[in-house]
Amino acid sequence: MNPALTRRARMAALGLLCLASANNAIAQNPPASAPATTAHTSALGFYYSRGSYGESRDTRIRYMPVSHEIARGSWRYKATVPVLEITGPANVLVNVGSVGGVADERSGQVSAGGAGDVSFNLTYEVPAWSANAPFIDISAELKLPTADAQRSLGTGRMDAGVQVDLYQLAGPVTLFATAGFRYRRQSPFYPGLQNSVYASLGGSANLTEVLQYGLIYDFRQAASVFTGETHELLPYLSWTVSPAWSVMLYTVTGFTEDSADFAAGMQLSRRW
Repeated sequence: MNPALTRRARMAALGLLCLASANNAIAQNPPASAPATTAHTSALGFYYSRGSYGESRDTRIRYMPVSHEIARGSWRYKATVPVLEITGPANVLVNVGSVGGVADERSGQVSAGGAGDVSFNLTYEVPAWSANAPFIDISAELKLPTADAQRSLGTGRMDAGVQVDLYQLAGPVTLFATAGFRYRRQSPFYPGLQNSVYASLGGSANLTEVLQYGLIYDFRQAASVFTGETHELLPYLSWTVSPAWSVMLYTVTGFTEDSADFAAGMQLSRRW
């Protein structure tokens, strides 16, 4: 897996959001006369991946993002602060993936840990125009270069992105899709970075009253001129422990050289 963890964790959680929307459509898009309420969601995630990414040595990544989201009316505001640890060649980046083409002086074995790049998300939930209309979310993200690029923990440059999520109820199944664009500034540490597009398709359903499962297919254009596109499958399982707590587990199967040989993660969420 190219470890675009922040986005993929959000995509996996989207399956649970879709199912919740089926039961709370009025709450998501309240009448104009109803006062807007404020809801908070805090989440702790953990992700591990291992892969060669076309190199002779494996890269291992451990990533733990802590996030908090505030939802009010049709708007959601989210901040994510991660810590990470990476061991291996210095050509795989969290939230970017395999970049290849690392200069010789940076191609040795790297073992580093610390703070990752902080990100901020703003999402607008488009009001449904009919009872059978799909739900649409429009999001913008800004990534701050808080990770130490000299230790191969980030690019050292600010990035930005836009994304559209669409999901539709189809009987017992919720279908959802994503399309997005990522703008990357040129990095003095990783030459060859480029802008890219990505897209995802998936579905989710109830296994029991408290268990939901889903499957996401993910496509990403190459993030660097030295690498190729990726195609991956992400199956996940979400457990609604209580009205406030939920746990999501997922794994990733990649189909290209730029995917990890093994990747899995979890997310624990608390709604306030």
